[in-house]
Amino acid sequence: MDYARLAPLPSAPRASSSTTPHSRHFHSFRHPLFIKHPSPITHIHFCPTKPHRYAISSASRVLIYAPRTGKVVKTISRFKDVARSGEFRKDGKLVVAGSDEGVVQVFDVGSRAVLRTLKEHEQPVHVTHFSPHDSHVLSASDDTTVKIWDISTQTCLHTLSAHSDYVRSALFHPSSPHLILSGSYDSTFRVHDVRLPPENSNTITMRHGGAPIEDILAFPSGGVGVTVGGPILRVWDLNMGKCVRALSNHQKTVTCATFDGTHSRVLTGGLDMMIKVYDVEEWKVVHTMRYPAPILSLAVSPDDTHIAAGMSDGTLSVRRRDPKASEASAPILPTQLGEMEQIFTTGHIKMKRADLPPVIGPADEFKVEGRRKEKLKEFEKFLKAFKYSAALDAGLKKSVRPSTTFALIQELIQQDALRIALGGRDDVTLEPILAFLVRHLTDPRFGQMASQVAGVVIDLYTPVLGQSSVIDEMLGRIQNRVERELGFQRELMKLKGALDMTMAQAAATRIATA
Repeated sequence: MDYARLAPLPSAPRASSSTTPHSRHFHSFRHPLFIKHPSPITHIHFCPTKPHRYAISSASRVLIYAPRTGKVVKTISRFKDVARSGEFRKDGKLVVAGSDEGVVQVFDVGSRAVLRTLKEHEQPVHVTHFSPHDSHVLSASDDTTVKIWDISTQTCLHTLSAHSDYVRSALFHPSSPHLILSGSYDSTFRVHDVRLPPENSNTITMRHGGAPIEDILAFPSGGVGVTVGGPILRVWDLNMGKCVRALSNHQKTVTCATFDGTHSRVLTGGLDMMIKVYDVEEWKVVHTMRYPAPILSLAVSPDDTHIAAGMSDGTLSVRRRDPKASEASAPILPTQLGEMEQIFTTGHIKMKRADLPPVIGPADEFKVEGRRKEKLKEFEKFLKAFKYSAALDAGLKKSVRPSTTFALIQELIQQDALRIALGGRDDVTLEPILAFLVRHLTDPRFGQMASQVAGVVIDLYTPVLGQSSVIDEMLGRIQNRVERELGFQRELMKLKGALDMTMAQAAATRIATA
Protein backbone atom coordinates (compact mmCIF):
# COMPACT_ATOMS: atom_id res chain seq x y z
CA MET A 1 0.00 0.00 0.00
CA ASP A 2 1.40 3.40 -0.99
CA TYR A 3 1.82 6.18 1.56
CA ALA A 4 -0.62 9.04 1.01
CA ARG A 5 1.51 12.16 0.86
CA LEU A 6 0.56 15.55 2.33
CA ALA A 7 -1.20 17.57 -0.34
CA PRO A 8 -4.07 20.04 -0.85
CA LEU A 9 -7.55 18.60 -0.66
CA PRO A 10 -9.42 18.26 -3.98
CA SER A 11 -11.69 21.15 -4.87
CA ALA A 12 -15.45 20.80 -4.58
CA PRO A 13 -17.46 20.65 -7.84
CA ARG A 14 -18.39 24.04 -9.21
CA ALA A 15 -21.96 25.03 -8.53
CA SER A 16 -24.23 26.39 -11.19
CA SER A 17 -24.27 30.12 -11.72
CA SER A 18 -27.93 30.33 -10.65
CA THR A 19 -27.08 29.64 -7.00
CA THR A 20 -25.85 32.24 -4.54
CA PRO A 21 -22.54 32.03 -2.66
CA HIS A 22 -24.53 31.29 0.51
CA SER A 23 -26.34 28.38 -1.13
CA ARG A 24 -23.11 26.98 -2.55
CA HIS A 25 -21.52 27.18 0.86
CA PHE A 26 -24.27 25.30 2.70
CA HIS A 27 -24.86 22.81 -0.09
CA SER A 28 -21.23 21.79 0.38
CA PHE A 29 -22.17 20.42 3.84
CA ARG A 30 -22.69 16.81 2.93
CA HIS A 31 -21.89 13.50 4.60
CA PRO A 32 -24.79 13.80 7.10
CA LEU A 33 -24.35 11.79 10.28
CA PHE A 34 -27.34 10.99 12.52
CA ILE A 35 -26.68 9.65 16.02
CA LYS A 36 -29.58 8.57 18.20
CA HIS A 37 -29.63 9.27 21.95
CA PRO A 38 -32.31 8.24 24.44
CA SER A 39 -32.94 11.82 25.63
CA PRO A 40 -33.19 15.28 23.99
CA ILE A 41 -29.94 17.03 23.02
CA THR A 42 -30.18 20.28 24.97
CA HIS A 43 -26.77 21.84 24.23
CA ILE A 44 -23.83 21.52 21.81
CA HIS A 45 -20.47 23.27 22.05
CA PHE A 46 -17.36 22.99 19.84
CA CYS A 47 -13.94 23.23 21.46
CA PRO A 48 -12.20 26.47 20.32
CA THR A 49 -8.89 24.62 19.79
CA LYS A 50 -8.19 22.07 17.08
CA PRO A 51 -9.24 19.40 16.29
CA HIS A 52 -12.47 21.07 17.49
CA ARG A 53 -14.08 18.22 19.36
CA TYR A 54 -17.64 18.93 20.41
CA ALA A 55 -19.52 18.33 23.65
CA ILE A 56 -23.22 17.50 23.75
CA SER A 57 -25.41 17.61 26.86
CA SER A 58 -28.09 14.93 27.04
CA ALA A 59 -29.78 13.31 30.03
CA SER A 60 -27.28 13.03 32.91
CA ARG A 61 -24.16 13.03 30.71
CA VAL A 62 -21.86 15.27 28.71
CA LEU A 63 -20.47 13.37 25.73
CA ILE A 64 -17.38 14.54 23.82
CA TYR A 65 -17.19 13.55 20.14
CA ALA A 66 -14.29 13.47 17.67
CA PRO A 67 -15.33 15.48 14.59
CA ARG A 68 -13.48 13.34 12.05
CA THR A 69 -14.86 9.98 13.15
CA GLY A 70 -18.15 10.95 14.83
CA LYS A 71 -17.24 8.68 17.75
CA VAL A 72 -17.49 9.38 21.48
CA VAL A 73 -14.02 9.90 22.95
CA LYS A 74 -14.99 10.98 26.48
CA THR A 75 -18.10 10.53 28.63
CA ILE A 76 -18.62 12.73 31.69
CA SER A 77 -21.37 11.25 33.83
CA ARG A 78 -20.76 12.74 37.27
CA PHE A 79 -24.28 14.18 37.51
CA LYS A 80 -27.14 13.23 39.81
CA ASP A 81 -29.72 14.89 37.56
CA VAL A 82 -30.04 16.20 33.99
CA ALA A 83 -26.79 17.79 32.73
CA ARG A 84 -26.99 21.20 31.07
CA SER A 85 -24.77 23.44 28.94
CA GLY A 86 -21.51 21.47 28.85
CA GLU A 87 -18.87 23.85 27.42
CA PHE A 88 -15.10 23.80 26.86
CA ARG A 89 -12.65 26.38 28.16
CA LYS A 90 -10.84 28.21 25.37
CA ASP A 91 -7.77 25.95 25.72
CA GLY A 92 -9.89 22.79 25.58
CA LYS A 93 -8.54 21.39 28.86
CA LEU A 94 -11.58 21.99 31.10
CA VAL A 95 -15.34 21.56 30.72
CA VAL A 96 -17.99 23.35 32.79
CA ALA A 97 -21.59 22.18 33.08
CA GLY A 98 -24.70 22.85 35.12
CA SER A 99 -27.44 20.46 36.14
CA ASP A 100 -31.03 20.33 37.25
CA GLU A 101 -29.90 19.84 40.85
CA GLY A 102 -28.67 23.47 40.83
CA VAL A 103 -24.94 22.64 40.88
CA VAL A 104 -22.17 23.93 38.61
CA GLN A 105 -19.21 21.60 38.08
CA VAL A 106 -15.83 22.04 36.40
CA PHE A 107 -14.17 18.92 34.96
CA ASP A 108 -10.71 18.03 33.69
CA VAL A 109 -11.21 16.77 30.13
CA GLY A 110 -8.32 14.30 30.25
CA SER A 111 -9.19 12.51 33.50
CA ARG A 112 -12.90 13.52 33.70
CA ALA A 113 -12.29 14.33 37.37
CA VAL A 114 -14.43 16.95 39.11
CA LEU A 115 -12.14 19.90 39.87
CA ARG A 116 -14.68 22.37 41.23
CA THR A 117 -18.23 22.11 42.56
CA LEU A 118 -20.13 25.40 42.91
CA LYS A 119 -23.33 25.32 44.98
CA GLU A 120 -25.43 28.43 45.49
CA HIS A 121 -28.25 28.18 42.95
CA GLU A 122 -31.60 27.03 44.27
CA GLN A 123 -33.06 25.71 41.01
CA PRO A 124 -31.78 24.07 37.78
CA VAL A 125 -28.79 25.70 36.10
CA HIS A 126 -29.38 25.89 32.33
CA VAL A 127 -26.41 28.08 31.31
CA THR A 128 -22.67 27.88 32.02
CA HIS A 129 -19.78 29.64 30.27
CA PHE A 130 -16.07 30.14 30.85
CA SER A 131 -14.97 33.77 30.69
CA PRO A 132 -12.88 34.66 27.62
CA HIS A 133 -11.09 37.28 29.72
CA ASP A 134 -10.09 35.66 33.05
CA SER A 135 -10.53 32.62 35.31
CA HIS A 136 -14.24 33.19 35.93
CA VAL A 137 -17.32 31.12 35.19
CA LEU A 138 -20.84 32.37 34.53
CA SER A 139 -23.98 30.43 35.44
CA ALA A 140 -27.66 31.25 34.95
CA SER A 141 -30.53 29.48 36.65
CA ASP A 142 -34.27 29.05 36.88
CA ASP A 143 -33.98 30.79 40.28
CA THR A 144 -33.89 34.05 38.15
CA THR A 145 -30.24 34.83 38.98
CA VAL A 146 -26.98 35.01 37.08
CA LYS A 147 -23.82 34.31 39.08
CA ILE A 148 -20.14 34.98 38.37
CA TRP A 149 -17.69 32.58 40.01
CA ASP A 150 -13.96 32.64 40.59
CA ILE A 151 -12.99 29.04 39.87
CA SER A 152 -9.61 29.35 41.58
CA THR A 153 -11.24 30.11 44.95
CA GLN A 154 -14.69 28.54 44.31
CA THR A 155 -16.37 31.75 45.49
CA CYS A 156 -19.31 33.61 44.01
CA LEU A 157 -18.13 37.10 43.06
CA HIS A 158 -21.41 38.59 41.83
CA THR A 159 -25.09 37.67 41.87
CA LEU A 160 -27.28 39.46 39.33
CA SER A 161 -30.95 39.45 40.35
CA ALA A 162 -32.57 41.87 37.91
CA HIS A 163 -34.74 39.24 36.17
CA SER A 164 -38.12 38.08 37.43
CA ASP A 165 -38.35 34.72 35.63
CA TYR A 166 -36.18 31.84 34.42
CA VAL A 167 -32.82 32.88 32.95
CA ARG A 168 -32.16 30.51 30.05
CA SER A 169 -29.45 32.50 28.22
CA ALA A 170 -26.47 34.54 29.40
CA LEU A 171 -22.91 35.22 28.30
CA PHE A 172 -19.84 37.35 28.94
CA HIS A 173 -19.53 40.48 26.82
CA PRO A 174 -16.95 39.60 24.14
CA SER A 175 -14.81 42.72 24.56
CA SER A 176 -15.45 43.93 28.13
CA PRO A 177 -14.81 41.69 31.18
CA HIS A 178 -17.12 43.86 33.31
CA LEU A 179 -20.30 43.41 31.24
CA ILE A 180 -22.70 40.46 31.31
CA LEU A 181 -25.55 39.88 28.85
CA SER A 182 -28.62 37.89 29.84
CA GLY A 183 -32.01 36.94 28.43
CA SER A 184 -34.94 35.69 30.47
CA TYR A 185 -38.42 34.25 30.27
CA ASP A 186 -39.57 37.65 31.56
CA SER A 187 -39.01 38.78 27.93
CA THR A 188 -36.17 41.16 28.81
CA PHE A 189 -32.65 41.34 27.41
CA ARG A 190 -30.27 42.98 29.88
CA VAL A 191 -26.71 44.30 29.92
CA HIS A 192 -25.22 44.22 33.44
CA ASP A 193 -22.16 46.16 34.63
CA VAL A 194 -20.76 44.20 37.57
CA ARG A 195 -18.61 47.15 38.66
CA LEU A 196 -21.70 49.02 39.86
CA PRO A 197 -24.01 48.02 42.72
CA PRO A 198 -27.60 47.11 41.74
CA GLU A 199 -29.05 50.19 43.41
CA ASN A 200 -27.05 52.38 40.98
CA SER A 201 -28.98 51.11 37.94
CA ASN A 202 -26.23 48.84 36.74
CA THR A 203 -28.35 47.32 33.95
CA ILE A 204 -29.64 48.34 30.52
CA THR A 205 -33.00 46.69 29.84
CA MET A 206 -34.38 45.90 26.38
CA ARG A 207 -37.72 44.17 25.78
CA HIS A 208 -37.91 41.35 23.28
CA GLY A 209 -41.69 41.45 23.16
CA GLY A 210 -44.25 39.16 24.74
CA ALA A 211 -42.31 35.93 24.25
CA PRO A 212 -39.69 34.37 26.56
CA ILE A 213 -36.09 34.77 25.37
CA GLU A 214 -34.58 31.39 24.54
CA ASP A 215 -31.07 32.35 23.39
CA ILE A 216 -28.82 35.37 22.86
CA LEU A 217 -25.69 36.21 20.83
CA ALA A 218 -23.20 39.07 20.80
CA PHE A 219 -21.00 40.03 17.87
CA PRO A 220 -17.23 39.96 18.57
CA SER A 221 -17.07 43.77 18.54
CA GLY A 222 -19.60 43.86 21.38
CA GLY A 223 -21.74 46.58 19.79
CA VAL A 224 -24.53 44.41 18.39
CA GLY A 225 -26.58 41.65 20.05
CA VAL A 226 -29.18 39.14 18.92
CA THR A 227 -32.12 37.64 20.84
CA VAL A 228 -34.48 34.84 19.83
CA GLY A 229 -37.77 33.93 21.42
CA GLY A 230 -41.19 33.02 20.12
CA PRO A 231 -40.95 33.00 16.31
CA ILE A 232 -38.93 36.23 16.29
CA LEU A 233 -35.26 37.19 15.96
CA ARG A 234 -34.31 40.69 17.06
CA VAL A 235 -31.08 42.59 16.40
CA TRP A 236 -30.04 45.15 19.03
CA ASP A 237 -27.74 48.15 19.12
CA LEU A 238 -26.25 47.50 22.56
CA ASN A 239 -24.81 50.98 22.95
CA MET A 240 -28.12 52.67 22.24
CA GLY A 241 -30.24 49.95 23.83
CA LYS A 242 -32.70 49.77 20.93
CA CYS A 243 -33.89 47.20 18.41
CA VAL A 244 -32.73 47.79 14.83
CA ARG A 245 -34.23 44.66 13.24
CA ALA A 246 -37.14 42.33 14.01
CA LEU A 247 -37.45 39.23 11.80
CA SER A 248 -40.12 36.53 11.87
CA ASN A 249 -39.18 33.69 9.51
CA HIS A 250 -39.94 30.70 11.73
CA GLN A 251 -43.43 29.27 12.18
CA LYS A 252 -42.85 28.22 15.79
CA THR A 253 -40.60 29.13 18.71
CA VAL A 254 -36.94 29.76 17.90
CA THR A 255 -34.99 27.81 20.51
CA CYS A 256 -31.34 28.44 19.64
CA ALA A 257 -29.01 30.67 17.63
CA THR A 258 -25.33 30.59 16.71
CA PHE A 259 -22.79 32.22 14.40
CA ASP A 260 -21.08 30.44 11.56
CA GLY A 261 -17.31 30.11 11.74
CA THR A 262 -16.72 33.51 10.11
CA HIS A 263 -19.38 35.46 12.08
CA SER A 264 -20.82 36.59 8.75
CA ARG A 265 -24.02 34.57 9.16
CA VAL A 266 -26.41 33.77 12.01
CA LEU A 267 -28.11 30.36 12.15
CA THR A 268 -31.34 29.82 14.11
CA GLY A 269 -33.11 26.56 14.96
CA GLY A 270 -36.72 26.17 16.01
CA LEU A 271 -39.55 23.89 17.00
CA ASP A 272 -40.76 24.07 13.39
CA MET A 273 -37.89 21.63 12.57
CA MET A 274 -36.14 24.27 10.47
CA ILE A 275 -32.74 25.94 10.55
CA LYS A 276 -32.68 29.42 8.99
CA VAL A 277 -29.46 31.12 7.89
CA TYR A 278 -29.28 34.93 7.94
CA ASP A 279 -26.72 37.08 6.16
CA VAL A 280 -25.73 39.70 8.75
CA GLU A 281 -25.22 42.43 6.13
CA GLU A 282 -28.80 42.44 4.85
CA TRP A 283 -30.45 40.34 7.58
CA LYS A 284 -32.23 38.21 5.03
CA VAL A 285 -32.73 34.45 5.04
CA VAL A 286 -30.19 33.07 2.55
CA HIS A 287 -30.60 29.35 3.21
CA THR A 288 -32.99 26.94 4.94
CA MET A 289 -32.40 23.40 6.20
CA ARG A 290 -35.17 21.01 7.25
CA TYR A 291 -34.73 18.41 10.01
CA PRO A 292 -36.83 15.42 11.14
CA ALA A 293 -37.68 16.73 14.63
CA PRO A 294 -37.89 20.01 16.59
CA ILE A 295 -34.45 21.55 17.14
CA LEU A 296 -33.29 22.37 20.67
CA SER A 297 -29.57 23.10 20.18
CA LEU A 298 -27.28 24.24 17.40
CA ALA A 299 -23.56 24.86 16.92
CA VAL A 300 -21.06 25.46 14.09
CA SER A 301 -17.39 24.53 14.41
CA PRO A 302 -14.86 27.39 14.59
CA ASP A 303 -13.29 26.28 11.30
CA ASP A 304 -16.75 26.34 9.66
CA THR A 305 -16.60 22.68 8.58
CA HIS A 306 -19.28 21.11 10.83
CA ILE A 307 -22.90 21.99 11.62
CA ALA A 308 -24.32 20.10 14.61
CA ALA A 309 -28.00 20.16 15.59
CA GLY A 310 -29.63 18.48 18.58
CA MET A 311 -33.28 17.52 18.48
CA SER A 312 -36.09 16.87 20.92
CA ASP A 313 -36.28 13.16 20.01
CA GLY A 314 -32.62 12.63 20.99
CA THR A 315 -31.22 12.76 17.44
CA LEU A 316 -27.85 14.43 16.92
CA SER A 317 -27.31 15.54 13.32
CA VAL A 318 -23.81 16.48 12.15
CA ARG A 319 -23.20 17.78 8.64
CA ARG A 320 -19.64 18.36 7.46
CA ARG A 321 -17.79 19.71 4.47
CA ASP A 322 -14.23 19.63 3.17
CA PRO A 323 -12.74 23.15 3.31
CA LYS A 324 -11.01 24.61 0.30
CA ALA A 325 -7.27 25.19 0.51
CA SER A 326 -7.78 28.92 -0.05
CA GLU A 327 -10.03 29.38 2.99
CA ALA A 328 -8.76 31.22 6.04
CA SER A 329 -9.86 28.35 8.25
CA ALA A 330 -7.24 26.11 6.62
CA PRO A 331 -4.30 28.39 5.87
CA ILE A 332 -1.64 25.74 6.29
CA LEU A 333 -2.17 23.68 3.19
CA PRO A 334 0.55 23.93 0.50
CA THR A 335 -0.34 26.14 -2.44
CA GLN A 336 2.72 25.87 -4.68
CA LEU A 337 1.79 24.10 -7.91
CA GLY A 338 4.08 21.25 -8.82
CA GLU A 339 5.26 20.62 -5.25
CA MET A 340 2.42 18.28 -4.35
CA GLU A 341 1.22 16.42 -7.48
CA GLN A 342 -0.69 13.71 -5.67
CA ILE A 343 -4.19 13.61 -4.21
CA PHE A 344 -4.16 13.18 -0.44
CA THR A 345 -6.96 10.64 -0.23
CA THR A 346 -5.71 8.22 -2.90
CA GLY A 347 -2.02 8.91 -3.52
CA HIS A 348 -2.57 8.48 -7.27
CA ILE A 349 -0.53 10.56 -9.70
CA LYS A 350 -2.65 12.99 -11.74
CA MET A 351 -2.71 12.15 -15.44
CA LYS A 352 -2.85 14.84 -18.08
CA ARG A 353 -3.73 14.38 -21.77
CA ALA A 354 -0.13 15.08 -22.75
CA ASP A 355 0.99 12.21 -20.50
CA LEU A 356 -0.95 9.54 -22.44
CA PRO A 357 1.40 6.88 -23.84
CA PRO A 358 2.03 6.76 -27.58
CA VAL A 359 0.29 4.26 -29.84
CA ILE A 360 2.82 1.52 -30.66
CA GLY A 361 0.71 -0.97 -32.63
CA PRO A 362 -2.74 -1.12 -34.17
CA ALA A 363 -5.09 1.71 -33.35
CA ASP A 364 -6.95 -0.37 -30.78
CA GLU A 365 -3.79 -1.46 -28.99
CA PHE A 366 -1.48 0.62 -26.89
CA LYS A 367 0.87 0.09 -24.02
CA VAL A 368 0.30 1.88 -20.71
CA GLU A 369 3.34 2.39 -18.54
CA GLY A 370 3.12 1.32 -14.96
CA ARG A 371 2.54 3.95 -12.32
CA ARG A 372 5.81 5.44 -11.21
CA LYS A 373 6.37 5.68 -7.50
CA GLU A 374 7.48 9.13 -6.41
CA LYS A 375 10.16 9.43 -3.81
CA LEU A 376 8.98 10.53 -0.36
CA LYS A 377 10.50 13.56 1.26
CA GLU A 378 12.55 13.09 4.39
CA PHE A 379 9.88 14.27 6.83
CA GLU A 380 7.29 12.06 5.10
CA LYS A 381 9.47 9.01 5.65
CA PHE A 382 9.72 9.78 9.36
CA LEU A 383 5.98 10.47 9.55
CA LYS A 384 5.23 7.16 7.84
CA ALA A 385 7.42 5.40 10.43
CA PHE A 386 5.66 7.26 13.31
CA LYS A 387 8.91 9.02 14.24
CA TYR A 388 7.11 12.25 15.00
CA SER A 389 9.96 14.19 16.60
CA ALA A 390 12.32 13.42 13.71
CA ALA A 391 9.58 14.30 11.20
CA LEU A 392 9.13 17.74 12.80
CA ASP A 393 12.90 18.37 12.80
CA ALA A 394 13.07 17.50 9.11
CA GLY A 395 10.10 19.71 8.34
CA LEU A 396 11.80 22.71 9.98
CA LYS A 397 14.76 22.71 7.61
CA LYS A 398 15.25 25.84 5.51
CA SER A 399 14.72 23.88 2.29
CA VAL A 400 11.10 23.16 3.29
CA ARG A 401 8.51 25.85 2.56
CA PRO A 402 6.58 27.18 5.59
CA SER A 403 3.27 26.09 4.05
CA THR A 404 4.55 22.52 3.89
CA THR A 405 5.85 22.68 7.46
CA PHE A 406 2.44 23.77 8.70
CA ALA A 407 0.81 21.00 6.68
CA LEU A 408 3.06 18.61 8.61
CA ILE A 409 2.05 20.24 11.91
CA GLN A 410 -1.62 19.88 10.98
CA GLU A 411 -1.10 16.19 10.32
CA LEU A 412 0.61 15.80 13.72
CA ILE A 413 -2.39 17.46 15.38
CA GLN A 414 -4.84 15.20 13.55
CA GLN A 415 -2.86 12.17 14.75
CA ASP A 416 -2.75 13.55 18.34
CA ALA A 417 1.04 13.45 18.03
CA LEU A 418 2.01 17.13 18.40
CA ARG A 419 2.91 16.81 22.08
CA ILE A 420 4.97 13.71 21.29
CA ALA A 421 6.86 15.58 18.57
CA LEU A 422 7.55 18.56 20.84
CA GLY A 423 8.29 16.69 24.05
CA GLY A 424 11.62 15.54 25.50
CA ARG A 425 13.80 18.23 23.90
CA ASP A 426 16.79 20.15 25.21
CA ASP A 427 17.65 23.77 24.43
CA VAL A 428 19.53 22.80 21.25
CA THR A 429 16.65 20.89 19.66
CA LEU A 430 13.96 23.27 20.97
CA GLU A 431 15.60 26.45 19.62
CA PRO A 432 14.76 25.81 15.90
CA ILE A 433 11.08 25.36 16.80
CA LEU A 434 10.97 28.63 18.75
CA ALA A 435 12.80 30.47 15.97
CA PHE A 436 10.24 29.15 13.47
CA LEU A 437 7.37 30.33 15.70
CA VAL A 438 8.91 33.79 16.06
CA ARG A 439 9.02 34.14 12.27
CA HIS A 440 5.45 33.01 11.62
CA LEU A 441 3.43 33.73 14.78
CA THR A 442 1.90 36.91 13.36
CA ASP A 443 1.58 35.68 9.78
CA PRO A 444 -2.19 35.78 9.02
CA ARG A 445 -1.88 32.55 7.05
CA PHE A 446 -0.29 30.55 9.84
CA GLY A 447 -0.89 32.53 13.05
CA GLN A 448 -3.59 30.28 14.51
CA MET A 449 -1.55 27.12 14.01
CA ALA A 450 1.66 28.77 15.29
CA SER A 451 -0.20 29.96 18.41
CA GLN A 452 -1.40 26.43 19.08
CA VAL A 453 2.16 25.06 18.80
CA ALA A 454 3.45 27.84 21.07
CA GLY A 455 0.81 26.96 23.65
CA VAL A 456 1.93 23.32 23.71
CA VAL A 457 5.59 24.36 24.01
CA ILE A 458 4.84 26.65 26.95
CA ASP A 459 2.74 23.94 28.62
CA LEU A 460 5.55 21.38 28.27
CA TYR A 461 8.56 23.51 29.17
CA THR A 462 7.33 25.97 31.80
CA PRO A 463 8.96 23.90 34.61
CA VAL A 464 12.45 24.39 33.07
CA LEU A 465 12.27 28.12 32.33
CA GLY A 466 15.32 30.05 33.49
CA GLN A 467 17.74 27.22 32.84
CA SER A 468 18.73 28.31 29.31
CA SER A 469 19.36 31.91 28.29
CA VAL A 470 18.76 31.02 24.62
CA ILE A 471 15.31 29.56 25.28
CA ASP A 472 14.37 32.42 27.64
CA GLU A 473 15.34 34.96 25.00
CA MET A 474 13.30 33.20 22.30
CA LEU A 475 10.24 32.96 24.54
CA GLY A 476 10.65 36.66 25.34
CA ARG A 477 10.61 37.44 21.62
CA ILE A 478 7.46 35.38 21.21
CA GLN A 479 5.83 37.28 24.07
CA ASN A 480 6.72 40.61 22.48
CA ARG A 481 5.29 39.50 19.14
CA VAL A 482 2.07 38.39 20.80
CA GLU A 483 1.70 41.64 22.75
CA ARG A 484 2.18 43.72 19.60
CA GLU A 485 -0.32 41.60 17.71
CA LEU A 486 -2.87 41.86 20.52
CA GLY A 487 -2.54 45.64 20.50
CA PHE A 488 -3.11 45.66 16.75
CA GLN A 489 -6.15 43.40 17.09
CA ARG A 490 -7.64 45.62 19.81
CA GLU A 491 -7.41 48.59 17.49
CA LEU A 492 -9.09 46.57 14.75
CA MET A 493 -11.91 45.56 17.10
CA LYS A 494 -12.50 49.20 17.99
CA LEU A 495 -12.70 50.05 14.31
CA LYS A 496 -15.06 47.14 13.66
CA GLY A 497 -17.28 48.26 16.54
CA ALA A 498 -17.48 51.74 15.06
CA LEU A 499 -18.36 50.28 11.66
CA ASP A 500 -21.04 48.03 13.22
CA MET A 501 -22.59 51.07 14.88
CA THR A 502 -22.52 53.04 11.65
CA MET A 503 -24.15 50.22 9.69
CA ALA A 504 -26.79 49.69 12.37
CA GLN A 505 -27.67 53.38 12.40
CA ALA A 506 -27.84 53.43 8.61
CA ALA A 507 -30.18 50.43 8.69
CA ALA A 508 -32.37 52.10 11.30
CA THR A 509 -32.52 55.25 9.16
CA ARG A 510 -33.59 53.22 6.12
CA ILE A 511 -36.36 51.58 8.15
CA ALA A 512 -37.54 54.92 9.51
CA THR A 513 -37.67 56.54 6.07
CA ALA A 514 -39.21 53.54 4.29
